Amino acid sequence: MKATQAILLKIELTREFLMKFLKFGVVGFSGVIVNFGVTYVCKEWLKWNKYLSNILGFIFAATTNYILNRIWTFQSTNPQIGTEYAKYFVVSLIGLGIDTLTVYLLNGKLKWNFYLSKVFAVGASTLWNFFGNLLFTFA
Repeated sequence: MKATQAILLKIELTREFLMKFLKFGVVGFSGVIVNFGVTYVCKEWLKWNKYLSNILGFIFAATTNYILNRIWTFQSTNPQIGTEYAKYFVVSLIGLGIDTLTVYLLNGKLKWNFYLSKVFAVGASTLWNFFGNLLFTFA
């Protein structure tokens, strides 16, 4: 019962909670820029494989997002930075899986428009990433 109460206290819709979610969104938007920038440089300038370029874009974005979320969004002082980063990266990888699965189901199976499917996928993965990090990485 105490664990459930602790979780509910963390997700109570307070001004602080909403500001955390807003900050998480701003950091996420910066991650999109990093992801596309690194992918573009690797693919177009360095002429690396597009899939390798995409993976590197994801890794760089997840890393910069971790740093910004640690400092700004969640204001973590956890001295176990390596463990915390590993948790963050696992949450991010699961989020990538949720994003990909959502696009596959909505576009590939239900034949929705690809970009409409992507909007739902980004929404689902953003919620996963936020709550995963709030309740697991930075708990």
